[in-house]
Amino acid sequence: MSTTEPDALLSPADIRELAAALGVRPTKQRGQNFVIDANTVRRIVRTAEVRPDDVVVEVGPGLGSLTLALLEAADSVVAVEIDDVLASALPATIVARMPERATRFSLVHSDAMRVEELPGPPPTALVANLPYNVAVPVLLHMLDRFPTIERTLVMVQAEVADRLAADPGNKVYGVPSVKANWYAEVKRAGSIGRKVFWPAPNVDSGLVSLVRRDPPVTTATKAQVFAVVDAAFAQRRKTLRAALAGWAGSPTAAEAALVAAGISPQARGESLTVEEFARIAEAKA
Repeated sequence: MSTTEPDALLSPADIRELAAALGVRPTKQRGQNFVIDANTVRRIVRTAEVRPDDVVVEVGPGLGSLTLALLEAADSVVAVEIDDVLASALPATIVARMPERATRFSLVHSDAMRVEELPGPPPTALVANLPYNVAVPVLLHMLDRFPTIERTLVMVQAEVADRLAADPGNKVYGVPSVKANWYAEVKRAGSIGRKVFWPAPNVDSGLVSLVRRDPPVTTATKAQVFAVVDAAFAQRRKTLRAALAGWAGSPTAAEAALVAAGISPQARGESLTVEEFARIAEAKA
């Protein structure tokens, strides 16, 4: 555990100063909203239960607010940043504010959706303030590509947090809920107000905790299961017999797969668990 000075983290004034020096304005295109409150980033690290032996991967570190707090608590941090200016500036910020931890920081200048490997030891945790517009695909990609990630805590738009953590039968339960459940136990882990961001977004944010678990036991592949999920929710108001007709080849074939899986053809996708979707994929495979 580092014995960093209390002022190692970025204050709101530090962040605006740094942004001005770099000529940075947060862009809507990349869904950028920088966290400017040190208490909030420390709360995120606490909620993520970051341990001294953790190798943490962070997506979208921005100016480094959360990165510095993670470096205080973890063994090492790998940050993935797509923005050219931010990626080039972050290592210098780490050296300036937390020199004794700088060798434990690595930067990957890339689109997180294209990252296939990371430097150093395999990551054990993912902690990130994810850009609103790509939060779900980035989360699913990282969980899929890096199976050593045991614990994840992401900050996302509140509505996305609700979807990810929803249980079957909930009106917002859908594709993100089911696919996240393939990899992990998912739950809401708190709410974040708008005032801790710059610029302040016009939506609230939520924390989502994901703890890795084994995927359902099935002879179907993940791709086959996810194809059923996508088809079921593409027309979520329809019964599964109708919604899966295109996937199965016909309504009759869909009904046969559903019956074989022990699921009512009149059910709807929002009532099914990931294990039940796996049974449907297996029945047709």
